Amino acid sequence: MGNINLPVAVKLICAITFAPTIELQTVHQELTWWFGPIDSVSPTYPFTHTDHYCAEMGENLQKQFVSFARLIFPERLVGIKIFTNQLEQKFCGPSGGRLVNVDPGYLEKSKLVLATTKNYSHRIYLGAGIFGDVQYRFIRGTFTINDWTYPDYREQLAITFFNKVREIYLRQLKSNEEENGNYL
Repeated sequence: MGNINLPVAVKLICAITFAPTIELQTVHQELTWWFGPIDSVSPTYPFTHTDHYCAEMGENLQKQFVSFARLIFPERLVGIKIFTNQLEQKFCGPSGGRLVNVDPGYLEKSKLVLATTKNYSHRIYLGAGIFGDVQYRFIRGTFTINDWTYPDYREQLAITFFNKVREIYLRQLKSNEEENGNYL
């Protein structure tokens, strides 16, 4: 019989897909109000990997990844996904459609997990209608994709960003061991 151990705190991240009419700084302010300071921001890039959001959000969508300074415990991801779904409603256009999509997840030493409301064969149910989806595994010094990894997460920009965030996270773990934690 194995011993039950509590998980190590993980690094909260969000992927923000947004319409050109949205002031991204406003989305950042909402997120930092709830999750604390953002400690890393990817370049903003055109989100052309799918037209899935175009009917609701329009054309010329942009995307950006952010990570937060405070670590969380993995079970918090369910509540965070529910919150980000509610937050998206604050950024609706005149027709009622969303203009922002915020997808939270977490990064740990060995993987990147995204929260989703959609079930599929490679997703694990976490509770309250939320599933976990492992987008990356850390192998031989870098995050590597899976067969199901989203197209935009396959881009070098994303992999480079999350490798950098992992380095920040590892420093935080070392520091938090000495300081006894700073968690959300």
